[in-house]
Amino acid sequence: MVMIFAKVTDKVMVGLRAKLETAYKASGGKKVNIISHSMGGLLVSCFMSMNRDIFAKYVNKWICIACPFQGAPGCINDSLLTGLQFVYGFESFFFVSRWVMHQLLVECPSIYEMLPNPHFKWKKAPVVQVWRKKPEKDGIAELVLYEATDCLSLFQEALRNNELKYNGKTIALPFNMSVFKWATETRRILEDAELPDTVSFYNIYGTSYDTPYDVCYGSESSPIGDLSEVCHTMPVYTYVDGDGTVPIESTMVVALFCHIIDFSCLVSFL
Repeated sequence: MVMIFAKVTDKVMVGLRAKLETAYKASGGKKVNIISHSMGGLLVSCFMSMNRDIFAKYVNKWICIACPFQGAPGCINDSLLTGLQFVYGFESFFFVSRWVMHQLLVECPSIYEMLPNPHFKWKKAPVVQVWRKKPEKDGIAELVLYEATDCLSLFQEALRNNELKYNGKTIALPFNMSVFKWATETRRILEDAELPDTVSFYNIYGTSYDTPYDVCYGSESSPIGDLSEVCHTMPVYTYVDGDGTVPIESTMVVALFCHIIDFSCLVSFL
């Protein structure tokens, strides 16, 4: 899975370089403007990190829209544990179920790439909270906190028995450590990215929407026994300001480029 995705990503990088060269030549040597959205911003950042000279040669402006530079803590942490649901009520019967979406996302490299950056200096570190039933304490409930840096153990334990049945076969879908390691390397590449002095950068991000940040599973009156139960528990979110998916703090503070960006260029929209 990781090898296939890596080959696809390499192909995308080569393709982007070719398109930049083609556009540059077709315009008579004029530099091009790039507009990226969401994960596209991370893709452009990776390309810029690995091809800074090429980026400087062909790009005039980079306009970035709603990019999760530091991850999307609440949405992504929960997506790995319980899936994603776009609609509720009667309409939900006509869309992919939360459980099916969960099985897809466990194997999705982009989800791992959007886990909250553990090296970023969050104003308040995002956490996953789990009300645990402690047998050694006569079943008394205890609230356990997992920060971004130690959520790995939670993901591994909660997903250790995750599986689906397809065509008469049982397929194991635990937390994918290979994809996680690949995404960790991607994060390193992103943190090495530097915007060339000749390129103008504009960051457009959404505000005024409740955006999931911390996630809690279970409750004091109904605690979680085995962590695998988390995958069948509906989350309770703590919200911050953002676009509904990505917190402002993640998309607005571009730590990768802040030493060379004029923040007067940053634009927000309601």
